[in-house]
Amino acid sequence: MEIIRDVRTTELEFPSVVLTVGSFDGIHLGHQTILRAIVDHARKKDGTPAVLTMHPHPREFFAPEHAPNLLTSKKKQFELLDAAGIEVVFILPFDRRTADIDAVNFITDILWSRCHATELVVGHDCRFGKGAEGNFELLQKVGKDLGFEVEEIPPLIVEAERVSSTLIRERVLQGDLDGAEALLGRKYSLLGEVIPGRGKGAELGFPTANLKPHHSAVPAQGVYIAEALIGSEAYPAAVNIGVAPTIRQEDLTIEAHILDYSGDLVGAQLEIVFHKRIRPEKKFASVEDLVAQIGRDVEATREYFGRKAK
Repeated sequence: MEIIRDVRTTELEFPSVVLTVGSFDGIHLGHQTILRAIVDHARKKDGTPAVLTMHPHPREFFAPEHAPNLLTSKKKQFELLDAAGIEVVFILPFDRRTADIDAVNFITDILWSRCHATELVVGHDCRFGKGAEGNFELLQKVGKDLGFEVEEIPPLIVEAERVSSTLIRERVLQGDLDGAEALLGRKYSLLGEVIPGRGKGAELGFPTANLKPHHSAVPAQGVYIAEALIGSEAYPAAVNIGVAPTIRQEDLTIEAHILDYSGDLVGAQLEIVFHKRIRPEKKFASVEDLVAQIGRDVEATREYFGRKAK
């Protein structure tokens, strides 16, 4: 998959580009419907299925204090787009210059002159250009003049709710992993860097990898059954998200006790795939009670994956 880091300056051209536009945070089932459509349309004309996305998210630019809790890092997003059959990702850096592009110029200067779109497939809520004034009707009007086709994909309804990144974020932040999975079409995961911890887990007999995530939608505080993806291997993991009240830690941490793994992961990239929330985080009467409960959490993780202790 080709990644164009700044679509405003690229001179690259691709055959018969079938393009979609959006943030595509999460690559959820609704996004996947759009991606399947552009891949299918591109195949019919020997063309190029492509995505135009913005970085950072526009809401991060306009109101960083109210920026959305992102469901995917750019790395994960690119992996999912590649797996969906996308061949080119155009990135439009979102800055003041981009924010000031009016909707018509966005179509003519970016979609037409830079992406060379011959066909556009967009979601029902597609908005673009200064003040988000651009919409499907404008795309149709300008597209007719320029000679490209436009198709609008209706919203996807799952379990009587419209699939959206906003709804998935709510479910993730509430710890409703099953609800998030139903809309994502896969289990929710966090990708990040393993950073040094305080060593408290090792002192208690359960060493942990401490994750600094590359995106911000972190599940609710509690203990989770998960998998830790290390290279090409997946290891069962008991994951605690919280402030460790029994040992009086104040900062929120994501700590993964990875079963049957003993290597040093500090500095490595780690993906944690969440399967099930065991319990909320709680304060125990003693460290001994905490250790006993961690032991039960680890055993529950083993049983879930059918892994016997080594």
